[in-house]
Amino acid sequence: MSFFNLFGGGPTTVTIEEYLQKGAVVIDVRTDMEFAEGHVEGSKNIPLNVIGSQIDKIKKLNKPIITCCRSGARSGSAESILKQNGIDVINGGPWGNVANCMK
Repeated sequence: MSFFNLFGGGPTTVTIEEYLQKGAVVIDVRTDMEFAEGHVEGSKNIPLNVIGSQIDKIKKLNKPIITCCRSGARSGSAESILKQNGIDVINGGPWGNVANCMK
């Protein structure tokens, strides 16, 4: 169990793995510079400050979404925005947490 999950900040690893098995798209909501420093392989970088303007693009993916960031806070905000727009989404928390589930 990760530190993140131990203190209730996000989904369990099983949930992330379930979403990955359903073909979920990982959206990293960190800045472009943070994303360039390391990210989940195959993830899309849509910074939190623009995610609201990308709803139609995200809906067109027609897949469940896993949001991630550095700590889980921004991805939690992104999760809320996407859920309010009818998107099947979970907060994966820190991007390393999601990456570990892909191994």
